[in-house]
Amino acid sequence: MYDVIVVGARVAGAATALLLARAGRRVLLVDRARFPSDTLSTHYIHQPGIARLARWGVLDAVRATGCPALDRTVYQVGDVRLDGGTVPTHGQSAAYAPRRYLLDQILVDAAVAAGAEFRDGCSVSGLVYEGDRVVGVKCRSAAGTPVEERARLVVGADGMRSAVAKAVAAPYTVHDPLMSCIYFTYWHGVTSQFELYERPGRWIGAIPTNDGATLIAAYFPQAEFDQVRGDALEHYLENIRTTAPDLYERTAGAERVERLRGTGDQQNFFRLPNGPGWALVGDAAHHKDSITARGISDAFLQADLLADAVGGVLDDPVRLDEALRRYGEQLQDELFEGYRNTLFVSRLEITPDRMAMLRTVQRSPELTERYFAVAAGGMSVDELYDEELHSRLELDAV
Repeated sequence: MYDVIVVGARVAGAATALLLARAGRRVLLVDRARFPSDTLSTHYIHQPGIARLARWGVLDAVRATGCPALDRTVYQVGDVRLDGGTVPTHGQSAAYAPRRYLLDQILVDAAVAAGAEFRDGCSVSGLVYEGDRVVGVKCRSAAGTPVEERARLVVGADGMRSAVAKAVAAPYTVHDPLMSCIYFTYWHGVTSQFELYERPGRWIGAIPTNDGATLIAAYFPQAEFDQVRGDALEHYLENIRTTAPDLYERTAGAERVERLRGTGDQQNFFRLPNGPGWALVGDAAHHKDSITARGISDAFLQADLLADAVGGVLDDPVRLDEALRRYGEQLQDELFEGYRNTLFVSRLEITPDRMAMLRTVQRSPELTERYFAVAAGGMSVDELYDEELHSRLELDAV
């Protein structure tokens, strides 16, 4: 019998397995994909996520993949251009954006090195119950053999359409409409920092990643998804040309090295992430629009919260259920501000109040760093809107 079975070995699941294995727990980590493999992702890791990778001892492996350190952000909207670094999080001032087939494998390898057992190509077909308590999983091995495994805790880390969440009928506690849709691909020969460009109804992001490639993502309102996907490449290039003309010029002569990928299914929700013998982490518990690129960093936070909550109480079902209840409450408390901010950004609306704030921020390198720290999740909105910023806004309004 395992202490924990983690279903899904991407960033949330592999990190959870790593932390619980290091706590001395017997962990089985399974994923239906064969590793290494890619997945739909903007793969940007903000500084709070980087700080966790450093604390877990795997940041050096991420750096060794050759993905560049991103210690400067450019954000342009209208006539406002913010250009600078961010307030460091636990000493980490740079972000990184490794490809997912590299990052996920690094975390899986670290979990295995810590003592976790990993089975890829292993599909979970159902859960095992004793009464109303989840006590294991039914799965099929890579060879097609049916297997039943038991554990004190089953963790669903199997994504936005989580089969574990569906099996336990985990209800939504917060659920908002779809806001934006995205298309992206990779380019060689485009020199870039971490760059963001916005105009009404449009958003462009450029993110340097491995092998000299730059991911360029184009966002559109969800209401335009059917129209955009009718000729996705044309709409993608036109969005870059009109929203980020300087970036578009840099693509002239550059090589598009992968197919265009996209989705109009960027759901916005929190699910109840806990119940008798089960928990959810990562996109299974909470998903939001990718426009703020908070998914990976938030998945690491959830893995930390869950491991801290249950690591010492897995042998006592009563204490475990109480720990899982606290985990569920803390998860939403920790992530709700970032969720609210993401919904605001993903409306793709530029309001006069926000433009006035950005004009004030751009005149101060310190405020620019704090603004980017809020975007990264390393500082709260209240910390940005302190007396100094309020005073400057009042002066600028005169």
